[in-house]
Amino acid sequence: MSVSLTVMTFNLHEDQPQDSPNSWERRRDLCISVITSYSPMILCTQQGIKSQLDHLQQGLPGYNQFGISRKGSQDTSDEHCNIFYDKEKVELLEGGTFWLSDSPSVPGSMSWGAAVPCIATWATFQLKGVEPPGFSFQIVNTNMDEFSPRARRRSALLTWQHIASLPPSLPVVYCGGFNTQKESTTGRFLLGRSREHGVVGDMRDVWPNARVRKNVSLIRTYHGFKGDKQGALEFFKLILRALCLCWDRQTQDLHVDWILFRGRSLVPALCEVVNDNIDGYYPSSHYPIFAEFMLPRSVRLLEPPPNQEEN
Repeated sequence: MSVSLTVMTFNLHEDQPQDSPNSWERRRDLCISVITSYSPMILCTQQGIKSQLDHLQQGLPGYNQFGISRKGSQDTSDEHCNIFYDKEKVELLEGGTFWLSDSPSVPGSMSWGAAVPCIATWATFQLKGVEPPGFSFQIVNTNMDEFSPRARRRSALLTWQHIASLPPSLPVVYCGGFNTQKESTTGRFLLGRSREHGVVGDMRDVWPNARVRKNVSLIRTYHGFKGDKQGALEFFKLILRALCLCWDRQTQDLHVDWILFRGRSLVPALCEVVNDNIDGYYPSSHYPIFAEFMLPRSVRLLEPPPNQEEN
């Protein structure tokens, strides 16, 4: 049987008052329902605080999680970029967090005009139950600064340098909230279309490369809890922007949540903008993104042992 790697990136978005229809208390079970229905092998969360992550952990008993706060391991109040993983399918080999700043090992550090500390959490996993054993990959999960283009560019460079330092044979999936579109200088650098400090990135975008894409009409991933019910003027601006981008297949979307990848052994089979909702209420102000990668034919599921029937 062929083996696939499934990844979901999910911005949890905490900033809503308790009496809001979009408060965490009112949408947390919907978050768990959406995640459960897709059952990703890897779930990358952004902007989650400890209480949210604890609730997800309770509702997802088949998963473990890895990550710390953007203010450091001792902090329990601020946002995380935690990575949840299906503990029956993958084993966590190692992981870490670095800060998107000139001092990447200093918790809470900020540079380049960033408004808040930003982090990248990475984890290397090994598949369980496959032959030959030992197929590994790394996940890098981030949430970039919302206001400073320079901070995003330098954050992208710093994270790409981390990825470029890895063995070329190790596949990498780099995802999260980039808070900019792919035609920006940040996206163009990561996708190998412009230089940043003399170097060019070499990531690929799952969305245009997937064999199957779902919900292509949802041209952006941030919707502010409105879904596709946008105002007429705002909708017109989106359509005009999309038409202006049609000349370039790599930028036919206004996604700010991305799943990028590196490595010949990852073949994007499917990518979906997840718009699941209940009566117009959504699990987040961002649509999650779900992707499936097919792995090489040489990686096969182990044959289950034959049933031992009693005579």
